[in-house]
Amino acid sequence: MELELTKKTHACVRLAKDGRTLVIDPGGFSEEDAAVGADAILITHEHPDHFAEDRLRAAMDANPAAEIWTLASVAEQISAAFPGRVHTVGEGDVFTAAGFEVEVHGQLHAVIHPDIPRVTNVGYFVDGSVFHPGDALTVPGRPVDTLLLPVHAPWNKVSEVIDYVREVRPRRAIDVHDSLLQEHARPIYDRMIGRLGGADHGRLTPGQAESLG
Repeated sequence: MELELTKKTHACVRLAKDGRTLVIDPGGFSEEDAAVGADAILITHEHPDHFAEDRLRAAMDANPAAEIWTLASVAEQISAAFPGRVHTVGEGDVFTAAGFEVEVHGQLHAVIHPDIPRVTNVGYFVDGSVFHPGDALTVPGRPVDTLLLPVHAPWNKVSEVIDYVREVRPRRAIDVHDSLLQEHARPIYDRMIGRLGGADHGRLTPGQAESLG
């Protein structure tokens, strides 16, 4: 079944197939209803631009069958609020969430500054096709069709972003983690990543959907 990806604001995306919806990282910069309608939710790490409990509660209340998969640092904060509906995962785990096959890759958030302790972070590889690394430049070690590319963050620079695309070698890279990037800078990033990354590079506006077939 063909996947459809819908970009939400910042690092959040929705993946849909066969009437089921999976949402990754509905954080505080994403829309209040970014996860509403989800059957499964994945959270990469504890930072508030990726993990917002009010977004999760809206989704969990809207669908009593919805479940969350995340790493221990997040699960310990929300398990009591959603008893029996939160699953803890870590690197190397493979699981099925609402019909989506998910592999977990990575362990740590990228270095922001040596004086700031690193938190845990995992990336999710969905249906052997789409990889969302969270806040890290994790290489999953297998072919990636669509890389969700953290294009702009306090912890990265554009040369690292370009080299990451080169190392992963996806068919296509689509920008995420981009709400701090001003509009007048986007064409500069587009040109550099598109020209130097070695992969088809694109970006979607919040709410825009695209088939990943």
